[in-house]
Amino acid sequence: MENLQKIDLFNFDLETGKQKSYLPLFYQVFGQPLGSAPIVVVNHSLTGNSNVTAKNGWWNGIVGEKKVIDTDYFTVIAFNIPGNGFDGDLDNLIDNYKDYTIRDIARIFWEGLLHLKVKHVFAVIGGSLGGAITWEMAALHPDKIDNLIPIATDWKATDWVIANVLIQDQILNHSDDPIVDARLHATLLYRTPEYVNQRFRRSKLDELSTLQIENWLLDHGVKLKNRYRLAAYKLMNHLLKTNDITRNRPDFLTVANEIEANIHLITVDTDYLFIAEETRKTYRELSAKKLNVFYHQIQSIHGHDAYLIEFNQLSDILRPIFNYYGEQSSVSA
Repeated sequence: MENLQKIDLFNFDLETGKQKSYLPLFYQVFGQPLGSAPIVVVNHSLTGNSNVTAKNGWWNGIVGEKKVIDTDYFTVIAFNIPGNGFDGDLDNLIDNYKDYTIRDIARIFWEGLLHLKVKHVFAVIGGSLGGAITWEMAALHPDKIDNLIPIATDWKATDWVIANVLIQDQILNHSDDPIVDARLHATLLYRTPEYVNQRFRRSKLDELSTLQIENWLLDHGVKLKNRYRLAAYKLMNHLLKTNDITRNRPDFLTVANEIEANIHLITVDTDYLFIAEETRKTYRELSAKKLNVFYHQIQSIHGHDAYLIEFNQLSDILRPIFNYYGEQSSVSA
């Protein structure tokens, strides 16, 4: 939690009509000082947090000195979704998780940027849940982002996503060991049958017939249980089903056409959660209306989690976008 900072938000009106009298918004800043360089906002995924780079950074392969999002040239801001537990304060966990939507989180992040006197950003980027938040941030303020980069995600929750959110929610609310059991199911969604079969090949750990695949899955579950809170898991999972930039707005093309940013859609060819074909449909629709829409695809056996693994491919995709190196761009203070 090095350099973790806090913004106090008061009397925040949720999309559901309820009001939150107090919300602490925790964040970290990496790279150049605020106001001195182009700003990149990185939105974390379901079990992620603001620690995107440096010690224990979950995206060190992408963000950092001499990396594609180069902290020698950019100011990187990463907010924690309120209630994710990264601050370690149990009082900041959220029990009434169904009161919140992705739109609320996007509005909270914009409130944070306003507090930091950031009026415009060079890029907003995020994967999975974080990518969904990027879409909503752009829909809320379509003129304040130069580059919108949603990765392994979508602008809406499909029926497939909603169905899997329901399964996760049922496990989280009814299992005797909810975090571990929910993680077993989620981990298989984040990978592929090809990866699992190729890696484990029905091999055993010992003479007692403990299978390596079972040990691997249970290990993922236990590790998450040791670092993650049940309330946080329930909230993050629920947010996925609330993803829809057209809710109480016009149709998708009307909303997206207002977004001034260059839109870089990045998919994983083997993603079994946010399937690539949905993003290809989005690209076909958008590119017929807008010139600054681009489609990129990571090829990987790893599935949804490839954006956390295939750093070389992702860097090659991102490099032309972030090849700033002193060129004129938006700096806000």
